[in-house]
Amino acid sequence: MNNKTLGLIIILLAIILGVLIFTFRGYYVESELQRVIDSTGGVCEHTGDGCPHEEINKINPIVYLSVAILVGLILVGIYMMFPKKPKIIIKKVKQRRKKINIKGLNNEEKEIIKLLQKENGAIFQRTLMEKLEIGKVKTTRILDKLEAKQLIERKRRGMNNIIVLKN
Repeated sequence: MNNKTLGLIIILLAIILGVLIFTFRGYYVESELQRVIDSTGGVCEHTGDGCPHEEINKINPIVYLSVAILVGLILVGIYMMFPKKPKIIIKKVKQRRKKINIKGLNNEEKEIIKLLQKENGAIFQRTLMEKLEIGKVKTTRILDKLEAKQLIERKRRGMNNIIVLKN
């Protein structure tokens, strides 16, 4: 059940409850008035604030409380029917990669940098060795040089390293 349906049900129940409260209050006032008329013979001899006819027509505090509860229920129902939609702010973060100066690098180092850029900045060392078709020792030496120049970073992942292009 969604919030709109639940809000509508709450409003309808509040309206039905209001009708019942005021209907029963009307019957109560009529029956009390009839009781007073019967007890006085239909003639009111009272004057001032103490007259039972005047007391019956006053709204008693229970009715005020009932009306307050009904208004509260209707407000809750309206709030549930028309909820404030949360504002979702999505900031798109553009990955700004600084342009890597590949001047001064040898051919193998340039190949590694280009391959890392092509692979979105990260690749496993084992995959790098396979793609470049070079040995483990030579790969390690080239990566040591690139790491010393602060162009890449090696991170240990289990039994393998992942090579990450630094921004």
